Amino acid sequence: MKKLFAVAAFAAATMLGVSQAQAQTYKTGAGVLVDFGDGSTFVGPHVKHFFKANHAGEFSVLFADGATLAQANYQYHQPFAGVNGLQWYVGAGPGIIFGDGSTEFAPSAMLGLDFKIPGAPLDFSMDWRPRFIIGDNSDAEAGRFNAGFRFTF
Repeated sequence: MKKLFAVAAFAAATMLGVSQAQAQTYKTGAGVLVDFGDGSTFVGPHVKHFFKANHAGEFSVLFADGATLAQANYQYHQPFAGVNGLQWYVGAGPGIIFGDGSTEFAPSAMLGLDFKIPGAPLDFSMDWRPRFIIGDNSDAEAGRFNAGFRFTF
């Protein structure tokens, strides 16, 4: 509970130091997403697209040993004041894990950072992404993280 409170306090403090004057620094990015932490490590292609200045969708199909994770997430972005290309984001979305003869619903939430390198078509993101698995092997995986590497256009 103390860790959850600390994360929430950090997020609130971060939100107070942002400027809403800037828009996103790219429209669409495609690349590789790595989902790691408690449980299996998933790796695969993903696409992030901004529908509006602060509103993005992230879509991915990730693969692990004997399992496939398909997910679609909504993300709300805000830039940090005075740091060109750096944004924080929060989001959530559904996921489905296929594997070992079962299919499980796996919704997740996220809190992270997105950095578009100024003057280069490269973007990196890192987030905390706790997942809830609903199905035959129901579980909550709080220690999940994602690292994204994208080419932007």
